Amino acid sequence: MSRDRGDHSPRTLRSRGRFARTATVVVVSVTASGCVVVHGEREVVPTATRAEAARALGDFTTAYNKADKAYDRSLDKDRVTGPLAAIDGGKLAAGHRNSPGGNASHVPLKLTDARFTIPEKAGWPRWFVVDARANKGSADARWVLVFTRSGANDVWAVSYLTILAAADVPTFKKDKDGWAEPVPANDAALAVRPQKLGAAYAGYLKDGGDAFAPGAHTSQWRETRLKNARKPGLARQYIDEPLTNGDFAPVGLRTADGGALVFFATRHYEKQTAAQGVNIPVDPNTNALLKGEVRQSLTREFVSNQAVLDPVKGEVRFLSRVQGLTGAEGQ
Repeated sequence: MSRDRGDHSPRTLRSRGRFARTATVVVVSVTASGCVVVHGEREVVPTATRAEAARALGDFTTAYNKADKAYDRSLDKDRVTGPLAAIDGGKLAAGHRNSPGGNASHVPLKLTDARFTIPEKAGWPRWFVVDARANKGSADARWVLVFTRSGANDVWAVSYLTILAAADVPTFKKDKDGWAEPVPANDAALAVRPQKLGAAYAGYLKDGGDAFAPGAHTSQWRETRLKNARKPGLARQYIDEPLTNGDFAPVGLRTADGGALVFFATRHYEKQTAAQGVNIPVDPNTNALLKGEVRQSLTREFVSNQAVLDPVKGEVRFLSRVQGLTGAEGQ
């Protein structure tokens, strides 16, 4: 399986020369595609059997619980990949540094009432989606997981994990046999083509616009960033980058109304620069991942995965955004 997680080490942002503006966002989104030879021909087939998908969910849950209990990312490294590996890996690394003996507050994750949405497609990578009820968080929430693998010899691993209100899980388009339909990267029937979704989002975060519905991850997040950038004594600057390679590649499923549910990932940097005599607060998790010494500035790195509804007409609506700290650097 492809494990292209990108360069996750915090960078010296001054040397990269990209903080001339205080809030710059760049996001790119495309869908996974490929081809596979079946009996000498290219075939469109279900990406997994239902029994195979159920086993994959059980294997993931077992590995995820072992890693969370021990704060040991090696225990689930074969069952997580892409943005989830980055997000959860940062949490486990910080947890191990702060609590070497393991997670004293560990509660085993249990996923029940699982519903499997398996698309038909040609080739590798293959993927499918599971939404299930969890014993953590809100009782009416559904944990939504994207399982992927890049070849026949790979095991199924979760690349995206997000949490949606039960009412926000869309109805997917399915054929007479119950198989779902993946969304092409250049689907011109959607309000924003999936391969251009990230660029449209980047433009919105920088300049506003009407491509995205107002909400916590659009209008509110943009306003919060602008306010933080102008605060005296402790200025903040932002850089946002696409994550599209390997198991970070976004995926989409056709919904019953002709639109699409699309998952995609981004990397975010927040640089705090203090005025003379002002201290920069450093929380325990940031300190656990910190490289260098915080004297005048602190750069924190996050990886985020998003789930959005891209309609045939109208505004793209964010359903969820899960973000995790993956690195920090002091100067």
